[in-house]
Amino acid sequence: MKKYSEKAEVLERIANGITWWIGSIPSLIAHTLFFIISFLLPLLGIVEFDKMLLILTTVVSLEAIYLAIFIQMSVNKSHEKIEDIQEDIEEISEDIEDIQEDIEEINEDIEDIQEDIEEINEEEEEEDHNERAKNVILKSNVNSNKNEIKALKDKIQELQNKIDELGKDEAGIKNNE
Repeated sequence: MKKYSEKAEVLERIANGITWWIGSIPSLIAHTLFFIISFLLPLLGIVEFDKMLLILTTVVSLEAIYLAIFIQMSVNKSHEKIEDIQEDIEEISEDIEDIQEDIEEINEDIEDIQEDIEEINEEEEEEDHNERAKNVILKSNVNSNKNEIKALKDKIQELQNKIDELGKDEAGIKNNE
């Protein structure tokens, strides 16, 4: 099987080379010279005109047959390459669709993350506002408590003064007795 594929590969290279050469300017020059010489041979009396036409027709017919085969081989090979390229394009298209879906999912994830960040920022702002409100309330309570404590101290001082007066009055009463 390996020898067959190697032989086929060699034949394909030969066919490609011949097809390439036939389509080149050197081939055009060679064929033109061949036809000129073919028609000069009968004029120079080297070959009879009928035999030259028979040989020329046979050679040209064989060349045409082989060229048709070589050209068809090239067309088949090109067709195979085109099919391979179409398959590659289809695979690439599928990959692009998959990538687009992935990008859409990533965009959705980004939108979700942005929403989460906005919610966190709003919560932090709300927490900051609540914290400030608590601080204001605490300061207010502290001031209120200071005022109450001062009022209590004043009451305690007043009561202490009354106790001291009562103690003096009681001491005076005892001294008078």
